[in-house]
Amino acid sequence: MAAQEQSPPSSLEGNKPGFPKKILANSLEDKHLCNSCQKVLRRPLQAQCGHRFCSFCFNKIVSSGPQKCSACIKEDLFEEPTSILKQGGAFPDNAARREVEALAAVCPNEGCTWTGTIKEFEASHEGKCDFMIILCPSCKELMRANEQERHNERECPERTLNCKYCKEPFLLKNIKAHDEICPKYPMVCEGCAKKKIPREKYVDHIKFCSKCKAPCRFHVVGCDTSVEKEKLHDHERQCSYEHLNLLLHFIMGIKVSLESLQPQSLEVASHKLQELHQSLRDLELKMSQMGGAGGGATAGAPALGACAPTLATSFTPLPSAALQLWSEKAKVAELSRRCQELELKVGTFENIVCVLNREMERSCTTMEAYNRQHRLDQDKIEILNNKVRQLERTVSLRDLSIVEMEGKMREMSAATYDGIFVWKISDFTKKRQDAVAGRAPAMFSPAFYTSKYGYKMCLRIYLNGDGTGRGTHLSLFFVVMRGHSDALLKWPFNQKLQLRGAEHKNASIVTIQ
Repeated sequence: MAAQEQSPPSSLEGNKPGFPKKILANSLEDKHLCNSCQKVLRRPLQAQCGHRFCSFCFNKIVSSGPQKCSACIKEDLFEEPTSILKQGGAFPDNAARREVEALAAVCPNEGCTWTGTIKEFEASHEGKCDFMIILCPSCKELMRANEQERHNERECPERTLNCKYCKEPFLLKNIKAHDEICPKYPMVCEGCAKKKIPREKYVDHIKFCSKCKAPCRFHVVGCDTSVEKEKLHDHERQCSYEHLNLLLHFIMGIKVSLESLQPQSLEVASHKLQELHQSLRDLELKMSQMGGAGGGATAGAPALGACAPTLATSFTPLPSAALQLWSEKAKVAELSRRCQELELKVGTFENIVCVLNREMERSCTTMEAYNRQHRLDQDKIEILNNKVRQLERTVSLRDLSIVEMEGKMREMSAATYDGIFVWKISDFTKKRQDAVAGRAPAMFSPAFYTSKYGYKMCLRIYLNGDGTGRGTHLSLFFVVMRGHSDALLKWPFNQKLQLRGAEHKNASIVTIQ
């Protein structure tokens, strides 16, 4: 004999409201509905007043303390203390649970063809259906569960991709910004037209590419032509006359600059000459003193004295002045060369700054575009959120209206307006067993009327008896309910009442006047 199928694990108990009504494959009965959420019972509990609730709904009601049973109030059957819902004041209705779990069910998700029982639906299909609608956590778009993988890989605008060049992750919306900074992004050389050069190696390629244009070596003296590196020598041969002319003008400019420095150079040279003359005079004085001290040297003194002016005259300072002037010119040339080097470096830095400025402007433009798009997206999101909230309010109001209309329809379909009401109790044996066990001691009939604007009434039956007749008799009570036309009726109620009970098996009828 096959083992009996077990119910879903206890971890599911009490954490979900009832099943949706459209899950049932057959017609819906009121006894299968929760008196709180108005959905199909899930883990039903029966309160002392006889009404059934989902375990989740009952715990939610009594979580803030004892509460009055809304179903008793709605049916005008409120009695204390049985109509007070409180923690521990309800027991699991296993019979109702087995009855509900055995009902035929279909998947409520559109497009799904699954069928089975509610028990099978809860155990193996609920929350796992490929056709259920889920929300994308990134872009908040609604989709079916079986479309989630394709959406995440191909359609989600907020999905993360890996760059096919550098393998770094980035958002799809930032793909253009990433391509502009990706170090592995393939570049194309403008000179040799070589493709797929990584951006990080593009600068080195430009340095050694013979097809790339480079400035002429005479750009320092004024040649502004840029030619391919392999044609530099041809350019220098073809334009040698122009280069010499530019070089001549450059040298003449240096000469003019040097001539402007000559007065200062001559002043320095004359100062040096004065120092040399002073040194010669000191030397002559020392020599005369040495001649006066030596006796044999007296005759030679005049000769030496006569030679001194000749030496002084013959020692012209012009060679020293020329050397000094040449030294100054060399220094000026060195300074000019350094100035040219600095100008070259300044020009290079200016080019780099221009490139960086262009990149910065491009980045700022891209950032502004992203900011504008972000603001537009935020505005769209806010508009959609407002629409969703309005739709939710509209749906809630319609749901309330539908629930009210369904209640009224049930009352109208079961109500009679001639004072005669036939109450057929099905599954009498099972319901009496529930009454004996205390699970459902009392049952209430639908309301009926003496006339269209007459008294509103219902019946209450205790299948195991009530009061002194408990366990031995069946107790049937007549209940006068609050109606819409009570202000037009005569009170107290003094109408003649006749109750009849019939058992279908032996067709016996019991009449009570």
